[in-house]
Amino acid sequence: MRPFSCPSASRLRAAVAASLTAALAASSAAGAQAGRAPATRATANRPPATDTAITLAEVAARRAALADKIENGVVLSYGGRALVHDFSAFYQLSAFRYLTELNEPDHALLMVVRNKQAQSTLFLTPLDPRTAFYYGQRVDTASSLARYGMPGRSFAALSGVLDSLAGSGLPFYHIPDVETMDFARDDSLTRGQETVKSLSHKFPDLAIRNGMPMVLQLRAKKSPTELALIRRAAEISAEGHRAAMLTANPQAEYELRAAIEYEFTRRGAERPAYGSIVGGGYNGTTLHYMKDSDPVKPGDLVVMDAGAEFRGYAADITRTIPVSGTFTPAQRKVYQLVRDAQNVAEQMSKPGMNVRAAADSSVAVRTRGLAALGLIESAEATFDPPWAVNCTANPASCRQANLWMIHGITHGIGLAVHDPMQGAGRDATFQVGDAFTIEPGIYISTRALAVLPDTPKNRAFIAKVKAVVQQYENTGVRIEDDYVITEKGLERISLVPREIDEIEALMKRRRTIQP
Repeated sequence: MRPFSCPSASRLRAAVAASLTAALAASSAAGAQAGRAPATRATANRPPATDTAITLAEVAARRAALADKIENGVVLSYGGRALVHDFSAFYQLSAFRYLTELNEPDHALLMVVRNKQAQSTLFLTPLDPRTAFYYGQRVDTASSLARYGMPGRSFAALSGVLDSLAGSGLPFYHIPDVETMDFARDDSLTRGQETVKSLSHKFPDLAIRNGMPMVLQLRAKKSPTELALIRRAAEISAEGHRAAMLTANPQAEYELRAAIEYEFTRRGAERPAYGSIVGGGYNGTTLHYMKDSDPVKPGDLVVMDAGAEFRGYAADITRTIPVSGTFTPAQRKVYQLVRDAQNVAEQMSKPGMNVRAAADSSVAVRTRGLAALGLIESAEATFDPPWAVNCTANPASCRQANLWMIHGITHGIGLAVHDPMQGAGRDATFQVGDAFTIEPGIYISTRALAVLPDTPKNRAFIAKVKAVVQQYENTGVRIEDDYVITEKGLERISLVPREIDEIEALMKRRRTIQP
């Protein structure tokens, strides 16, 4: 990559201004191209419709559904903590928000369930009057019932209540206070984890179970209101990607990220649903590259993986675009292969169809395509991976194609960017109420060859494909869209150009800014 160079401030301001002008001017045509109503200044920041608000009745129904699963027990869920500095907004942990819709720090929920009937109480941490001048008023015991449908008590009383309930004979169900279960083992010092340790020490016979799987099971099926919120998040996210495609001659990854995230904010998103990934050239072959700080140059592809969060609900969209506005012949081959792989997975992602079969169909298309391009020896050819795997027991995991496509293609979306789906395991099927992504990718770089173990099989593999790999060096392509399953079938909700000719046509509408 060429040495980093930063455009002058005046040029950068001019570029941003012209880019935004071009984006607004092109929005009508671009919206029509994607088969949807164009956004305008008048509608860009429109407030959400009344049917896209989670009601107290819906949240109460969630707790009732959890109580039905628990039958008898005590459910303890802590919300997120106040940040240790004043420089970032607070966002609630998804499980706690699901059960309360309370988006404030330092509170807890306690449900006492008997015969499937729950008594729910919020334990609230007030702010002293002076601090409230800085951060605003919080819900208190006087307003808790009216605002959240549950009575409130002081957080200071929670420890005594837990000790009392520990002698009731009811099992405890702890909802770990982590953003996702991926971090449950790593983050063992949360307030909830410490409470569980203390209870286990004081009451050795107390049965304490992990209640998160039950909550995740409930979260898997999205309600009509949740689907409306996810649709809105996807709509905002799509406009962000469209704005990036319309950005005039970008010089750096962060310019494209700025165009995307500006559109998120302008259209009412609370924040990016995750760290925006904008990687040009070599960086586009790193799956979770989030520095977004390097130059981009004509001839490179840029992988842009970015989604907005709206009222807690996440979208997740990836587009791969050519910096120059036109794909090279080599880039077109890889891009079309990924797009074909996405298309076949879409055909297999209908209600009642097997989730794994959809993923396998995408892998099969890409594998055949990689063989045709000469990037692998054959569709069945294997190699010795640089990660631990038993190739004898699981030969499919050791196919050479896996070196160029190293991630799955589907995950749920919702209150977390990786949210549960209703099906689980090898026999999982797509069901009405699922919201999810389809995101095949191919990432080609000689650095992948460089990390292979030095074995006879790998040496032969490298010798046969290295020259071809160099022809596609630093070509990363990922195409990711968001979908919901309704009674009518599969619906794509991330309506932003993705075909080669669509992308090139939209990017031709960019304004060119002279230095």
